[in-house]
Amino acid sequence: MFEPLTLRELTFPNRVWMAPMCQYSADETGENVGVAGDWHRTHLVSRAIGGAGLIITEATAVSPEGRISPSDLGIWNDTQADALAEIVTEISSFGTVPGIQLAHAGRKGSTAAPWLGGTSLPAEDPRSWETVGPSAVPFGRYATPREATADDIAKIVDDFRNAAQRALKAGFQVAEIHGAHGYLLHQFLSPASNTRTDAYGGDFAGRTRLLIEVVDAVREVWPAELPVFVRLSATDWLDEPEKSDAAADLEAPSWTSDQTVALAQILTEHGVDLVDTSTGGNVRAEIPVEPGYQVPFARRIQNETTMPAAAVGMITEPKQAEDIVSLGEATAVLLARELLRDPYWPRRAARELGVEMTPAVAPQYERAY
Repeated sequence: MFEPLTLRELTFPNRVWMAPMCQYSADETGENVGVAGDWHRTHLVSRAIGGAGLIITEATAVSPEGRISPSDLGIWNDTQADALAEIVTEISSFGTVPGIQLAHAGRKGSTAAPWLGGTSLPAEDPRSWETVGPSAVPFGRYATPREATADDIAKIVDDFRNAAQRALKAGFQVAEIHGAHGYLLHQFLSPASNTRTDAYGGDFAGRTRLLIEVVDAVREVWPAELPVFVRLSATDWLDEPEKSDAAADLEAPSWTSDQTVALAQILTEHGVDLVDTSTGGNVRAEIPVEPGYQVPFARRIQNETTMPAAAVGMITEPKQAEDIVSLGEATAVLLARELLRDPYWPRRAARELGVEMTPAVAPQYERAY
């Protein structure tokens, strides 16, 4: 877990990484909409001081309508990119690799922050916008999205490409494409949300088309020496096969781990270097949450494809995380809420495991270790 990892020509100092987590703390109106501020700087840089080998920003919208809420970060203009560049410089100064998650919320956009209810903003709210999805199928009680047209789809691909260019200029070294948690690209992947009958719907090839086009667009502008990640929800938790040795079904009525494994292998051919493996978020489902509950999905990708996978979800203890990596269940671990609780978890874990970290703790904090 504390050994370096090299993907393409980029070396991560360790394999304990910070997962993207929305902060809902950007300005909602005015010229600084979507611009990172003091909260984001403190939040992200403190985890770099804490020893995370990679920090991935929250879901950063590639367009105004790609936001989850009005208070999300964006990277659709240069003002937003310039603010992120300042934070990237600080993150990098502590030896941490800076990464950005590029995202489009689709039908799960135009919502309030979770602590303000988390539901769709009313149409009369001046901060709201019309959402778009693969089909006019709402998520739960959210507003019904407009079905994306061919022009919408072309713009979405361009928005991801342009966002990647801005991210590169800002100094990010990893670009992660958000294809999970029920946001736009996941919506296209899953038959539970994609009922289209054109080239972007129907069978497995149609439903994966937009994600692959986005990957190709990002890879086109992202340097060959730097990695591209994709975050996938490995399952909708509706139609998982009862037996692990059952024949793969790529045409199940929802998104499943069989389809994820097949897609992961395809993504290796399109220049993706790692799958950040999560689950759920696209439909209401009963999820068996317990320590390490998503690790088996990363393990499947590791074992059944040539794609490296990272594990995330209820990874809280140093020995647990170390075992996941040392046993080959995942190439790296991503911590989310555990790093909200303890920004210095990597350093505490290294001490518990008797490992000397590189880079060393900041001299101002040495007395604590």
